[in-house]
Amino acid sequence: MKNILVLGGTRFFGRKLVERLIEDGNKVTILTRGQSGNPFGEQVEHLIADRSNKEELAQAVEGRQFDIVYDNICYSPKEAHEFCEVFNGKINKLVFTSTLSTYEMDGKEKSEEDFDPYHYEIIMGDKLEFTYGEGKRQAEAVFFKYAKFPVVAVRFPIVMGEDDYTRRLHFHIERIANREPIGFVNMEAEMSFIQATEAAEFLKWAGMTDIEGPINATANGKISLAKLIQLIENATREKARISLLGNDKIRSPYAIPNSWYMTNEKATKYGFSFTHLDEWLEPLISAIARQAEEEK
Repeated sequence: MKNILVLGGTRFFGRKLVERLIEDGNKVTILTRGQSGNPFGEQVEHLIADRSNKEELAQAVEGRQFDIVYDNICYSPKEAHEFCEVFNGKINKLVFTSTLSTYEMDGKEKSEEDFDPYHYEIIMGDKLEFTYGEGKRQAEAVFFKYAKFPVVAVRFPIVMGEDDYTRRLHFHIERIANREPIGFVNMEAEMSFIQATEAAEFLKWAGMTDIEGPINATANGKISLAKLIQLIENATREKARISLLGNDKIRSPYAIPNSWYMTNEKATKYGFSFTHLDEWLEPLISAIARQAEEEK
């Protein structure tokens, strides 16, 4: 049994992670601002604090030791540095949720070596001062420089699921079902994805194994945006209305100029077995399409 703290564990893949940690018999503590409640009840200890407020965070965990901390909600070098100041000497491992956005969108398959956080220039600042990708790059760099505990930075592509609060896949399905236009830049661009349940399983695995450093986690396979839209057309029985210009209102969250995908070879060599995109993407699209039809 491990003593585990999860920052950002009440929704989507963070919630699924906590569920799996509980099922395995671990002692789990969640820390939230208290705005989204506690879906786990007495199965977890619930600490209430603002993760971005160093004083609140330090007070909430004062006198505590943890085997593993999962940080799903760090977006800046400032937050990462304050985390290290609070937790150095108090935890045995950090699993930090990072992103494909640490890599350039240049059309080439991305491996961990394509972004080196160990030699990246740190510019200290808050999340509002950086893009999402740069904030995560900076956070990785800070963790690997200042942490006095092992760190694994899990780089996910876009995570998909029926309960995705960002509703990025839902956006496409609902607009096609409603015969509304969607704006793209390059329909032939290819992307990689991971399902929420698999993301949760990988985070759990990353915490329980001896791996350290950056590691990619993505389902096997990739898909072009044209093929993705075709799957949605099949599920909705509607023809997509595609615009290669478009404004912010209709622009796809997947409107990328070049292919953007990663290899999971490193994680596979360490022993994690990934699903293939073909196994779950089409059923997921069909489930969301049915849900959208029922809500009409």
